[in-house]
Amino acid sequence: MYLSVLKLWNFRKYGSDDLLNIEKPNLIVPFNKGLNVLIGENDSGKTAIIDAIKLVLKTHAYEWIKVEETDFHKDTYNLRIELEFKGLEPNEAKNFIEWLGWEGEGVNAKPILRLIYEVSRTADRILPADVKAGMDQTGHQLNAEARDYLKSTYLKALRDADYDLTAKKNSRLSQILKEHKLFKKKDKNSTHEFENIFEDANNLINEWFTDDCKTNEFDSTNKALIKENIDISLGKFIDDEHKSKLEIGNPEIKNILEKISLGIIGKQNLGLGTMNRLYMAAELLHLKNDNWNGLRLCLIEELEAHLHPQAQMKIIEALQNETEAQFILSTHSPNLASKVKLHNLILCKDNNVFPLGEDANEENKDKNNDKYTKLSKEDYKFLERFLDVTKANLFFAKGIILVEGWSEEILLPILAKRLGYDLTEKEVSIINVGSTAYLRFAKIFLRNDGKELKIPVSVISDIDLPEFKREMEIDENGKPILKGKNKVYKLNRVSQNDDVKSGIRKRKEGEFDKSKSVLHFVSDLWTFEYCLLKSNYLSDEFKKVLKVTHPKTFKNNDWEENLAKILLNKTIDKTEIAYKISLNEDKINVTNENDTITYLIDAIKHACNEN
Repeated sequence: MYLSVLKLWNFRKYGSDDLLNIEKPNLIVPFNKGLNVLIGENDSGKTAIIDAIKLVLKTHAYEWIKVEETDFHKDTYNLRIELEFKGLEPNEAKNFIEWLGWEGEGVNAKPILRLIYEVSRTADRILPADVKAGMDQTGHQLNAEARDYLKSTYLKALRDADYDLTAKKNSRLSQILKEHKLFKKKDKNSTHEFENIFEDANNLINEWFTDDCKTNEFDSTNKALIKENIDISLGKFIDDEHKSKLEIGNPEIKNILEKISLGIIGKQNLGLGTMNRLYMAAELLHLKNDNWNGLRLCLIEELEAHLHPQAQMKIIEALQNETEAQFILSTHSPNLASKVKLHNLILCKDNNVFPLGEDANEENKDKNNDKYTKLSKEDYKFLERFLDVTKANLFFAKGIILVEGWSEEILLPILAKRLGYDLTEKEVSIINVGSTAYLRFAKIFLRNDGKELKIPVSVISDIDLPEFKREMEIDENGKPILKGKNKVYKLNRVSQNDDVKSGIRKRKEGEFDKSKSVLHFVSDLWTFEYCLLKSNYLSDEFKKVLKVTHPKTFKNNDWEENLAKILLNKTIDKTEIAYKISLNEDKINVTNENDTITYLIDAIKHACNEN
């Protein structure tokens, strides 16, 4: 079984000032059967989603979880949480027979379990409430046994793995081990092998402390040195009939397991990162317990805590391949986001969630749409291969600028700064897609499920209409003119057709389905570099750098033709040029007046939400 849908009404940031309407949840979160990763900027609601699940299910660990005043949305007096479970196997469904509903008909009918937790408060206290289950609006109270089968495993953000794995009363490790089939007794009268070993150890220790022979170096018996001294004091404090007993503890399996610690062979004083991985391994032991007929759900907040990037990658890859349990985790790590398949990502933004998977769950399908995003199957394949750590920053940004190359990535922050926009302060990420594949990345933010993802995305691209073209020179007989053995070419200016330009611009801008958030900003001239050459703001600095970077080409002042040569020959060092211009950013003055780089200025403003 797995958690398929979470619904929230008036829970923390997910609510409204209207009366609670059962037909209109304030948030619906669909989950996959395996791995689910909640991503997004701070305060986007990731923790609220995990806490809502935890409030209903409770956890296997001994921790007190209850609704607090701050769990109610603003001044509302009622909150409601619903969890729906699907994929119940017969050995799981038998635990919830009286609460089950059914999906489908006849032999195709499948069981569904829906939990309902509705809590109310008055002006001075929160009223007691029970978790119920059923397919109607109110449900029926779950008994304690059924509740036990629904507990989750929870790893908090700033977890103290060392504390949980160290021997002590009610340690998390002892709880995990106690639930394993190796420590289950056949009946009440049977004893476990550990209990027999422990009993024998107690007897040996007791014999040592009660030994009347002189077996030590102090010319006295063990009994006289310790036990008899304690008994003398005990007789004075109580009476002579009370005698002491020294042992290592009660030979009962729970007590024995609480004396066990978990570590790594040959390693001492383990660091937080290693201890966290050891802790996760122990929890996986519990989730894979084959004698457990209940829910196998693990909630993890900030998996990256105490882990370096390579360790994060190894763990998320392992979890992504797990088939025996469901994982719902939150992260702020671009490393993790880049490693996880888009199908497993859920973006939290603006009091809503935006699953990035290819296919929508039945809960969120409508008659026309069966996908969450505008991405095609080929787009998913491409992004799973090329969505690296630097590009995964787009999942955590408040604004995004997609560019085709290094030149734009280097110079755009400087242009923004000269305009008075600090992209870091605005939390805007520039994503260099390194090609014309911007459409695949932009479509991550184009929805097919009727939702609007309000993250301003600026896509910057060249119009790619050459101002010059290379043509082979021919003689009066129509034969190629040769210089030695090589053909001679010359550059001829190409006349620009405004209708063609307009058509290209409309086609590019139309790639985003008239989205208000994802906009395409196309250059008026051939390329980014050509726009720099003709710019009133950057032309002088650009020309200086061209002469330094390509001295053999720019011997004269025929700037346009010389630039066209290295653009057509693909010998222009775009990155070096942009880098050298950036070194003299104080000499760059940019205003809002119309210019050949106005499209860049407009893109910056849109990403900064300043339009």
